[in-house]
Amino acid sequence: MREIVLDTETTGLDPFDGHRVVEIGAVELVNHIPTGRTYQEYINPERDMPAEAEKVHGITEAFLMDKPVFATIADGFLAFLEQDAHGEASAAQLVIHNASFDMKFLNFELGKLGHEAISNDRVIDSLALARQRFPGAPANLDALCRRFDVDISARTKHGALLDSELLAEVYLGLIGGRQPGLDLAVSDGRNRTGVKKDRVRREPRHHAPTADEMEAHEAFLQQLKDPIWSR
Repeated sequence: MREIVLDTETTGLDPFDGHRVVEIGAVELVNHIPTGRTYQEYINPERDMPAEAEKVHGITEAFLMDKPVFATIADGFLAFLEQDAHGEASAAQLVIHNASFDMKFLNFELGKLGHEAISNDRVIDSLALARQRFPGAPANLDALCRRFDVDISARTKHGALLDSELLAEVYLGLIGGRQPGLDLAVSDGRNRTGVKKDRVRREPRHHAPTADEMEAHEAFLQQLKDPIWSR
């Protein structure tokens, strides 16, 4: 089973108000295990960067000036969603926190280029999962990282790839698949469930009772009525 944990950064809250995607970050999981494949693109939004948005993610208008526009990266982005590492068709389920926000922006950008919209049927909203599992508790990414003991020391601002990596760990916690100390890496086919040790052969121990033990046993039997050991 292939899944893509995904996040975006934008210039604002609504694409229909003229706001655009400025970063996409994604992490690939296979059978709920990170494969090491990631996707990240910074995107020139072809507009200014509002100060409020810059405070959230720290991405400046100047930084984005020489970055590709969405039309340039669209095919590569869709290929990451639809193909595995070998280029074989393998449409992934998408895992997104507060999915309606990111999907609105992504489908707006794809629609402008004539691409088919990504169906909501293939999206898992980790925010909805968290609210279902922990009703009434804070369900933002920082709070969930603290709940599942995910290190957020590198998260001074929002960033699409970093947030995707954190969300991947949180998602595994939400579905019950994250264990402390578990090395989340794809198996290379070798058995790593234990450390091979040479067996040390020991001589069989002597289990026959001693004469004193036999005498004590006989004395005990004399105290019993019709003991089965004497039949």
